[in-house]
Amino acid sequence: MKQIYIEAKSVEEAYRQAEMELKATRDQISFKIEEEKKLFSKSYKVTATLMPNYPMKGLEYLKAVLENLGIKAIVEMRKKQNREIRYVITSEENPILIGKGGKTLEAIQTLVRCIVNNDIDDPEKQYQIAVDCGGYKENRVKHLEILATKTAKDVAQSKIEARLEPMNSFERRIIHAKLADWRDVYTESEGEGKDRCVVIRPRIKTQKEEPKEIEE
Repeated sequence: MKQIYIEAKSVEEAYRQAEMELKATRDQISFKIEEEKKLFSKSYKVTATLMPNYPMKGLEYLKAVLENLGIKAIVEMRKKQNREIRYVITSEENPILIGKGGKTLEAIQTLVRCIVNNDIDDPEKQYQIAVDCGGYKENRVKHLEILATKTAKDVAQSKIEARLEPMNSFERRIIHAKLADWRDVYTESEGEGKDRCVVIRPRIKTQKEEPKEIEE
């Protein structure tokens, strides 16, 4: 890791100098700051360390996996807010990469997530990783949102809870998020492992509001 030492009159000045010398943005640099007081002034001694480019590490790993599988593909990395990284694969071998029910794609995503976050100890600084291929997940999200809306309407009308098919954590979050603001129903996850699923329940007006499960 590249590291530089800076002495500046203010912390902000040290930040700007580090960004310029390391040619990186502030969130890509780790700072260790020591304040030095003098008779009529003070200065700051700063150690600035350029952090590894974890998203790029994930991109290189994904490309290597595809190359080892003998699959020709183009991989695009898209950065979003809140440390969300999306890798989009374009290939003529989409069915192989997606697998039955998206299981192969889910396994690839798990591997990439481990590679990216392996050296990041602080959970709040870890990246949210998504790997898509041929628009599979975008279409899956639309399908799940339609399913959630249709089922919620049925539950609200019949007052009978509905248990959806087992889903992975990504798919369950889609259902929870889609119905989070509904007044007539609420969602909960039940079951363990591969059998874990979302249950949509009617909300009785006299009952206390149930907690809405968004993250798992």
